[in-house]
Amino acid sequence: MSTVQGAGVVVTGAGGGIGAALARRFAAEGARVVVNDLDEDRIKTLAEEIGGTAVAGDASQIVEAARDALDGTVDVYCANAGLASPGDALADEEVWAAAWDVNVMAHVRAAKVLVPDWLERGSGRFVSTASAAGLLTMIGAAPYSVTKHGAVAFAEWLSLTYGHRGIKVHAICPQGVRTDMLTGAGSAGKLVLAPGAIEPEDVAEALFDAMDKDRFLVLPHPEVADYYGARAEDTDRWLRGMNRLQRKWEETGA
Repeated sequence: MSTVQGAGVVVTGAGGGIGAALARRFAAEGARVVVNDLDEDRIKTLAEEIGGTAVAGDASQIVEAARDALDGTVDVYCANAGLASPGDALADEEVWAAAWDVNVMAHVRAAKVLVPDWLERGSGRFVSTASAAGLLTMIGAAPYSVTKHGAVAFAEWLSLTYGHRGIKVHAICPQGVRTDMLTGAGSAGKLVLAPGAIEPEDVAEALFDAMDKDRFLVLPHPEVADYYGARAEDTDRWLRGMNRLQRKWEETGA
């Protein structure tokens, strides 16, 4: 894509899965890429592979360091680091707090650093890796579902607030993707997500298609659009259907 040729791109959570696929795709398209993860060894290896720069650490705290590594300019920020938090409404508050911090507040903290510069120069692109759970929900994962809704909501707010001032925003909302996160999703993931799971590279392809078309929602599983529409059209019917899925999961002995 000519739009990212030479662009400064930051990808958090790039140690594997979707993040690594995004980093490779941006690099292949000619971007200058900073990769971030808590696992320093994995991102150093990736950085060497793609000719990028590794900045290890908490995604909430590395934006300024990543910007310095890109000579002061971040054109695209991929808020991809995420935490898969299973559990119901009775999950410990520490679980809820961790999910909120990684899945929502890390995005907010990045935007606080990036948006003033983007507004000053009239351009910038914020990519939020959310989840179809952020548009719909996911059984067996209350903290994850709720905070991914928050990630989508924050991305929507950025878009509607700053779209006329040159800031473009995309929310990536896949269902199952063949990553370590899917492997760790347990029996609920096996029932709901695994049958239609796609590769991380398919997610990167969907993002680039959305950037080409200036589309907010990135839906690597196109059927999610239909589910989202059905949820809005008749929420009670949709909830009944999800409750049937919940009962089916419970019958597996979850």
